[in-house]
Amino acid sequence: MTEQAPPYLVPHSQEAIDIIYADEHLLLVRKPHLLLSVPGRHPLNKDCLITRLQQDYPSATIVHRLDLDTSGIMVIPLNKACHAHISRQFQQRLVDKSYTAVVWGEPEQDSGEIALPIATDWANRPLQMICHERGKSALTRYRVIDRQGERSRLLLSPVTGRSHQLRIHMRELGHPILGCDMYAHPEALAMSNRMLLHATRLGFEHPVSGEYIEGLSEADF
Repeated sequence: MTEQAPPYLVPHSQEAIDIIYADEHLLLVRKPHLLLSVPGRHPLNKDCLITRLQQDYPSATIVHRLDLDTSGIMVIPLNKACHAHISRQFQQRLVDKSYTAVVWGEPEQDSGEIALPIATDWANRPLQMICHERGKSALTRYRVIDRQGERSRLLLSPVTGRSHQLRIHMRELGHPILGCDMYAHPEALAMSNRMLLHATRLGFEHPVSGEYIEGLSEADF
């Protein structure tokens, strides 16, 4: 009989973190699927992207996160000044972000916007919910890349950065992300053994040189 992992132990990947770009100020890295961005609260969930990176880059810090189930590109500052500069860019919505997603069914339009406010569902945390009374504004732009009948490949561009924004917005559009165990209906959940969401592109101003940096990471699904 196979021994079951404790319920408080999150699944985690041993896949290597790819360094896409590195200089003395920052890194661009590819986070694997099923790797936390930061340590979890329980001692058994300390393995994560930032603790692994700090073994080789002790000054590395987290300025934004990807969910456990989401793979893809992240920027990692290597000093306080760089961290503050990039953090301001995220706060002022100056960072260009694109995600690849495979969703259930086919959207009617080839492109569009989803503008629905998001709030925490306090009775079912960590789930989020659409709430026009207390939700914070949230905007996602989408474009269909490929249609395959029962599924479609989309490019998603979040203008805001609310928790679970892409997952819940795609559900509200009627096309949940395949393999999403929080917001997909059973049919969409069963169509993939992982959530098919990957951070593909990240563009921002380099804090020191002022040049526009664009990092790319193609989805492996």
